[in-house]
Amino acid sequence: MKRTYPLLILLLLATLACRTSSLTETFIPAGGVLYQDTFSNNTGAWGSLTTPAGAAGYADRTYRIVVNQSNINIWSHPGLDFTNTHAEVSVFPAAGPLENRMGLICRLVDNQNFYFFIISADGYYGIGKIKTGQVTLLTGNGEMLPSAAILTGNVPNLVRGDCVDNLLSLTVNGQPVASITDSDFSRGDSGLLAGTFSQPGADVYFDNFFVFKP
Repeated sequence: MKRTYPLLILLLLATLACRTSSLTETFIPAGGVLYQDTFSNNTGAWGSLTTPAGAAGYADRTYRIVVNQSNINIWSHPGLDFTNTHAEVSVFPAAGPLENRMGLICRLVDNQNFYFFIISADGYYGIGKIKTGQVTLLTGNGEMLPSAAILTGNVPNLVRGDCVDNLLSLTVNGQPVASITDSDFSRGDSGLLAGTFSQPGADVYFDNFFVFKP
């Protein structure tokens, strides 16, 4: 079935580190690493959180986001500033409903404005944005759609999101899944996102987060 992304019920819980200068981006060659975190050590860059609605923080040499309520997103980002990026991360839904959301964000201007690339553990995907707090799915005519590239169940998937000029592209396990153009945001932070639909209890582990210069 197709799945519509909730438009109204959103909750930001993750903390934000101090924003850093993007000056070093100029000196990194194409294909070079702009930022990386294997989450093997708790550097504190991603923050931590524990509330009745959910939790986020370093766990078992990964970064873990747990969402305890329905129709909520939790995201975290290290407080950086980039223009064009190719970001990737391994996502593992350890428990909870297969109808979930997990993936990447890019060009986060603030907590009301950014792009996101998401998949679900039952094989759906979407590229979208939050602009002035309002959610829009840019692909699938506003609905998450299935893709054979996504491994279903409680198994890892390698999710890649590219933000290059006005082109947004999603790749899963090395296979291109979707692309769309949008010009609302030109720079900002990259990060991680997990969320729920009607059923709570999403428990997602993130590992080996990399941001490359395209």
